[in-house]
Amino acid sequence: MAASSPSAGSPDIRALFEQAYGSAPSIVARAPGRVEFIGNHTDYNGGAVLGAAIDRFVWVAAAPNAAGRFRLRSTSGSTTLERTAIPTTRLTGAEAWANYPIGVWHSLRDFNLPAPAGFDLLVHADLPAGAGLSSSAALELATALALLNLARPTAIAPEQLAALARQAENKYVGVPCGILDQGTSALGRVGQLVQIDCRTPAFSRVSLPAAAHLWVFNTREKHALIDGLYATRHQECLSAAKALGVKWLADLTPEQLAPLKPKLPPVLARRAEHIVAEHARVHATVVALQQNDLAAVGRLLTASHRSSQLLFENSTASLDQLVDLLTAHPAIYGARLTGGGFGGAVLALTQADFTAAQAAEILAPYTAAHGAPAETLHLQTADGACLAPNE
Repeated sequence: MAASSPSAGSPDIRALFEQAYGSAPSIVARAPGRVEFIGNHTDYNGGAVLGAAIDRFVWVAAAPNAAGRFRLRSTSGSTTLERTAIPTTRLTGAEAWANYPIGVWHSLRDFNLPAPAGFDLLVHADLPAGAGLSSSAALELATALALLNLARPTAIAPEQLAALARQAENKYVGVPCGILDQGTSALGRVGQLVQIDCRTPAFSRVSLPAAAHLWVFNTREKHALIDGLYATRHQECLSAAKALGVKWLADLTPEQLAPLKPKLPPVLARRAEHIVAEHARVHATVVALQQNDLAAVGRLLTASHRSSQLLFENSTASLDQLVDLLTAHPAIYGARLTGGGFGGAVLALTQADFTAAQAAEILAPYTAAHGAPAETLHLQTADGACLAPNE
């Protein structure tokens, strides 16, 4: 079962809920965002990924609605979505965010788990939306724990929680994501990365050396996977695998793919080359981490970005500029886009004594070019999704 943690509750979420609905919540749940450490788009291609749950969170507070209505509100918005029945079609416009918790409610029923007949729900986050840090998966996991336990106190394994949340995003939101985001947010642990073999899926953890620090630089270019580019890459990968006669692109090694690339149209050949090489880079990164070779890890991260930039073509000029500036500094082992791409953020692996002042100095050309600095986050690893204690 997802365990409770003394630090799991936001200090404001209960008061915010009471302000919104006039009474205290019955349940509060929290789930962390995640950094995709390495494994860009390998998850839905049968490959391996490494992710880090981070100390930026989404909290969900909920209570039964006596009238059997469904009311949903986010502290980042000014209106409450209210329905007499859960919508069965996707919401659009300003209400589109509610597709995530609504999709979770439907998925609870799909998994034959209890779902409340009516509820009031409030979402609060300190996780930047659209930055590629998986605010959507954190919202799904926190909502699932809150609604499940609002209906009836129920133990759920983190692996099942991740699967349920992934279905909500695939089936009800319409993003054909793999298990990386939900799996990392569900199974995260302080001081460790989550390793996922996405075929089964199978989960394990890899220690992150204490000398390794994670910094994220958010371009503030909205990372909007549902707009179609993510789905396009997904379909391109499926088409490449079919043309090559394999179930998954990750079934192939770089050596096996090389003579097969002429079978593919140039675009599909580039997509396949990225996925196959990235899958190999994930395993090489695990070995380098186990050997405490952070310089090697950094080189692999930067190679991952160049592959995303040139072969998978899911980077942007802003992301590329950040990586160029960061990797030129001796205190930074490596850097890469994190998440689906097409906007969002860059992850940098740095030495322990790297500072925000150094970051600002390095990124001065980026700030000058864009008129604003990249949002800078020095992140710690965190434990996975859990219920907050009933304070």
